[in-house]
Amino acid sequence: MELVVLNNSGKETGRKVTLDDSVFGIEPNQHAVYLEVKQYLAAQRQGTHKAKERSEITASTRKLKKQKGSGSARYGDIKSPTFKGGGRVFGPKPRDYRFKLNKALKRLAKKSVLSQKLKDNSIKVLEDLSLNAPKTKDFISVLNALELNGKKALFILPEANKNVYLSSRNLPKTRVLKYNEISSYDLVNAGEIIFFEGAVEKFQENLKK
Repeated sequence: MELVVLNNSGKETGRKVTLDDSVFGIEPNQHAVYLEVKQYLAAQRQGTHKAKERSEITASTRKLKKQKGSGSARYGDIKSPTFKGGGRVFGPKPRDYRFKLNKALKRLAKKSVLSQKLKDNSIKVLEDLSLNAPKTKDFISVLNALELNGKKALFILPEANKNVYLSSRNLPKTRVLKYNEISSYDLVNAGEIIFFEGAVEKFQENLKK
């Protein structure tokens, strides 16, 4: 399939880029997407939660009442989980929530999202943008030309571009990432995906490895 390349004013340049059907034309695998999004979100968790258990509570260890003859339950010390202020049973402990996924599955997830986005006409190709200096106003003019103002937009760069990145940093619904920094979560979370012209081939090659 081919997509027309747009200029910074949102007009067609007359050039087209070819999208590989093995990347942008597959049958989406929703479970693969679910697993990679789950992995991404799990990696964001700090896992620093902690509750004190019985042995970690600072309190008296005196036995509250005699073992037998009181007519009620047997009690140990005040640190028992049955008392207010006592230790917690099976409470949360610090842990790492990250888990591993195979590279082939992660590539399948990205291809699935891209194929669905293409079906939804949510992918555009923009000619490479060069800014002489970081200027948010210039980047907003590009968003307006592409009718993306107010929408979640993900711009994919062929290589690091400090001026483009800094120009978009203050825009809450806009993200600019290099082609090899993209996760399925970034693709799913974006309402519109805009490839810079030089990033298309690099991105496709990266998913074929």
